[in-house]
Amino acid sequence: MNIDDLIAIDIHTHAEVSCHAPDDDYRQEFEDAKRKYFKSGSPPSIQETIAYYRERKIGLVMFTVDWEFEVGRRRIPNEEIAQAAQDNADMMMAFASIDPHKGKMGVREMRRLIEEYGIKGFKFHPTCQGFFPNDRMAYQMYEVIAEYGLPAIFHSGHSGVGSGMRGGGGLRLKYSNPIHLDDVAADFPDMKIIVAHPSWPWQDEALSVCLHKPNVYIDLSGWSPKYFPPQLVQYANTLLKHKMLFGSDFPLITPDRWMKDFADAGFKPEVHSLILKENACQVLGLS
Repeated sequence: MNIDDLIAIDIHTHAEVSCHAPDDDYRQEFEDAKRKYFKSGSPPSIQETIAYYRERKIGLVMFTVDWEFEVGRRRIPNEEIAQAAQDNADMMMAFASIDPHKGKMGVREMRRLIEEYGIKGFKFHPTCQGFFPNDRMAYQMYEVIAEYGLPAIFHSGHSGVGSGMRGGGGLRLKYSNPIHLDDVAADFPDMKIIVAHPSWPWQDEALSVCLHKPNVYIDLSGWSPKYFPPQLVQYANTLLKHKMLFGSDFPLITPDRWMKDFADAGFKPEVHSLILKENACQVLGLS
């Protein structure tokens, strides 16, 4: 990324509509419930998303979510996102998503994506993928991530996916308690771990793990900052000011809305540049 040309780096954006692969409408009720929960409209394509961010001079990290095992809905190809990042390397990076249930085939895919497509990190969604982050099943994937010195983002806390559906769509919130990442951070101390979102109802657990483990960070995506728990803002202003990252969860939350509300959410002026860009540069190896 040409970081000097960017006003911020959004470390949490989603690829929602492929420009090449046909849409998979299997279990469309999950998509409908998500849009209802976030009060969001029709999702943009990958290229539309990139154009949106380029216009605003905001860098972005984009990924899909591989929920093929737990939900059965086909993911957007990791390769498409990686190619888009290569074509827009001045302001975009690609993370990949591979469900840990894919085992050794998943590990093979990880290595191929890193070596052939330049993938810069990985995204896990314990609730949508149906696993505890500290399940040894996933450790073979973490070994690859640690070997290449890449970061990994883990969804944490409540999930808008499945909210309001009968039985929550069968998805289980327990998998996304951030305390389970404490084991991962201890067992892989050189792997940068990003706890995604304010981790309600486990915000204090996330802050504790982040404070205790030097390799753990928190991204502030998925909520408008005006709804952040007060302890999250307190730690972002003090002990964890170098470990908080701007993320929007686009297109479910837009950076326009996030940044507007961030300005009035009680964050000290001296931490604004850290959260909006400088901390991301450190995590992504740009500085």
